[in-house]
Amino acid sequence: MIRCIAVDDEMLALDLIEDNIKKVPFLELVQTCRSAMEAMEVMRNQPVDLLFLDIRMPDISGIQMLRSLHHKPLVIFTTAYSTYAKEGFDLDVIDYLLKPYSFERFLKAVNKVHEYLDLRDRAVSQPAAQEIAASPNFLFVKADYKLYKINLCDILYIEGLKDYVKIYVTEKPIITQMSMKTLEEKLPAHDFIRVHRSFIVAFNKIDFIQKHMLTIGKKEIPISDHYRDQLFSFINHEKSTE
Repeated sequence: MIRCIAVDDEMLALDLIEDNIKKVPFLELVQTCRSAMEAMEVMRNQPVDLLFLDIRMPDISGIQMLRSLHHKPLVIFTTAYSTYAKEGFDLDVIDYLLKPYSFERFLKAVNKVHEYLDLRDRAVSQPAAQEIAASPNFLFVKADYKLYKINLCDILYIEGLKDYVKIYVTEKPIITQMSMKTLEEKLPAHDFIRVHRSFIVAFNKIDFIQKHMLTIGKKEIPISDHYRDQLFSFINHEKSTE
């Protein structure tokens, strides 16, 4: 069971989360809280795996609360304001639910949490992932007790999930235990570029770029301030060599 608490200063929002949690067999609601201070007191006294966290609250915001925690549970932001999406990515939240959201969207978010915790538990029961093996055209990564060969031309983008990376290819994503830095060092720099602490993209798979976002297929990927100049320098270099 995934033990969770919900934090929101609006009672109707808490009622909705509580109702949704009751519909999901692998979720257990520990408590609902009307403030960040109340939630922190709960977490001091009992274990919590997942935090549904509103952002705009009196006294202490959800973002301020999250930054103050030394041992963070997994977090899903629940908010009526889309302007905090960038902060969510920077704080490594699992997902970002924009109110009003459907049960289908809620289920997608908690399934992502379930997937991550399952991977973490399996990693504890098996040896650490072997060093990634790579060549100019493909790489091997360890996942589910197997070594998967991934053709570089099939990679769309890569997402970092704390101690794991999720490699999105044209068929299905592959999740393996390693750091983004390790994987980035093995990928050819002329084909792949880091655009965010949590994302590496295949340059030739980008459909279009906006100021703070790029799109690959139907996926919108954030571009952080730290990597924006590097991305546009890369683009200008590619244009100059055509």
